[in-house]
Amino acid sequence: MDVRFINPFIAGIKNVFSTMLSTDIIISKPRVKATDEPNADTAAIIGFSGDATGSVALCFPDRTAIAAAGKFAGMEMTKDTPDFADALGELANMVAGQAKSKFEGLNVSISLPRVVSGKGLTLHDSQNSPVLLLPCDSALGRFSTEVTMQLQGRSPATPTRRAATTA
Repeated sequence: MDVRFINPFIAGIKNVFSTMLSTDIIISKPRVKATDEPNADTAAIIGFSGDATGSVALCFPDRTAIAAAGKFAGMEMTKDTPDFADALGELANMVAGQAKSKFEGLNVSISLPRVVSGKGLTLHDSQNSPVLLLPCDSALGRFSTEVTMQLQGRSPATPTRRAATTA
């Protein structure tokens, strides 16, 4: 996975949670996700298509999902609250949108968010593209972000190589 795709997600996660939830995020060292590694009770997923394809998924344990959705909506929530999935989907949408805005020289579209829930979810991705797992810590609780991106037959107009940052 090209680091040009990772830094925009790191910045997007930190900015969205800071501005929309008044919550600072600490992102630990990114790592490649092990196959079939369960890591969530609720996941908000956005797909990418165009010059680069892939997805971003915000993966939450129940406690963190409920806290994040409630803080975003400004009200107490449970997983059964009608706006629960919409709140998490909108957070994922904002992270994806901010990352997309930093994909220089690429024409990329994002999908509508999809939110899935279930105890101990495992998100299965294509074996052709590695999934980078970004462990996230906040006052709302721990969660992770999964990112997979692959260029589709062309190079971006302005290739730049930088190290992934977590600060």
